[in-house]
Amino acid sequence: MKKHILSAMALAACVGSLSGAAVAQNVAIVNGVAISKDRVEALAQQVARSGRQVTPEMQGQLKDEVIAREIFAQEAHNKGLDATEDYKNQIELTKQSILIRELFTEYQKANPVSDADIKAEYDKFAAANAGKEYKARHILVEKEAEALDIIAKVKKGAKFEDLAKKMSKDPGSGAKGGDLDWANPGNYVKEFSEALVGLQKGKMTETPVKSQFGYHVIRLDDVRDAQLPKFDDVKPQISQQLLQQKMGKYQEELRAKAKVE
Repeated sequence: MKKHILSAMALAACVGSLSGAAVAQNVAIVNGVAISKDRVEALAQQVARSGRQVTPEMQGQLKDEVIAREIFAQEAHNKGLDATEDYKNQIELTKQSILIRELFTEYQKANPVSDADIKAEYDKFAAANAGKEYKARHILVEKEAEALDIIAKVKKGAKFEDLAKKMSKDPGSGAKGGDLDWANPGNYVKEFSEALVGLQKGKMTETPVKSQFGYHVIRLDDVRDAQLPKFDDVKPQISQQLLQQKMGKYQEELRAKAKVE
């Protein structure tokens, strides 16, 4: 009899130990439902993905949030809200979103943007933007007669900047006296670019320059060697751009392979 009592006590102690270990894996028990630490960790990861930093001080808040969600979810279940078609459809969409996120994350890990790719893209950019940069002003109008009148007024002593503010139809530069800042000629339409590079520093076009936007009066203020950003300064932006291109190509490939009826 004594042996049986001792065995029973040992079994109870073992069960108690296991129960304690199970409880240790949970942050709370809500109406008999155990809330595991994994849920708190999953919520923390969700917060981190949104761009917010998860600090040690936030652990208590995350725990409270997980418990509150369980309380509210249980009440919704008791009311039968998880049986509606709207709920089921939203669950399917949420599942898809999570799966798609995991798919793209896996693809990015398997197909990273290399430093060589980034450098090659930078070199291509540098080659396309090398040479000279031009600091110019322009006045854009709709009719050739207006442009001719502006040219005549400037020759008679009117300030180019004042006329630009008053008459230019270009909303970007007009308010700044026609200032286009420093730019590579390749940034402009062909007609504008050709007229710009043909000017001498400090000179204005003698005849209106017609483009798809209207008629331009252009003045070249200065010329300098192209000022390219340093590789390290733009490396993150180039990396992100190349990653987006890879993802776009991958998505198009998947669409092309899919049979949609």
